[in-house]
Amino acid sequence: MSRGREAASAALAGVAYAEAKRVANSLGIYAEDKTLWSDTGYVRQILSALQISTSAVEVPFESWDRLPAKALLAIKWHIEGGKPFWHWVVFSRQDDQAFVLDSKKSLKSHIRRDFGRMKPKWYIEVCS
Repeated sequence: MSRGREAASAALAGVAYAEAKRVANSLGIYAEDKTLWSDTGYVRQILSALQISTSAVEVPFESWDRLPAKALLAIKWHIEGGKPFWHWVVFSRQDDQAFVLDSKKSLKSHIRRDFGRMKPKWYIEVCS
């Protein structure tokens, strides 16, 4: 099950995962539905319902230094059955310290600074 969309939304909104999942489900968005994994519109809907605004465009990743203060990053981007898939993570820069929040269950810490290991494809700026 992909829970990255809901987990990233929860992190950005400062709410529990269960609340973000409840909001997503109320919008007809379910983590188990693989047909929703290849579209940015669903995470935008969840964030909008949580009163978080995002840029309307996906921007190709160039470098960690060029990212805005907050962004949704598409990592582990790949093609399956002709459709693109990725894993959502949240990038944040606070007080000149940058980190990534990653909901992947097998991680020892969900706060990542191993930027060389992550290979973002593109990002969506988080405006609020």
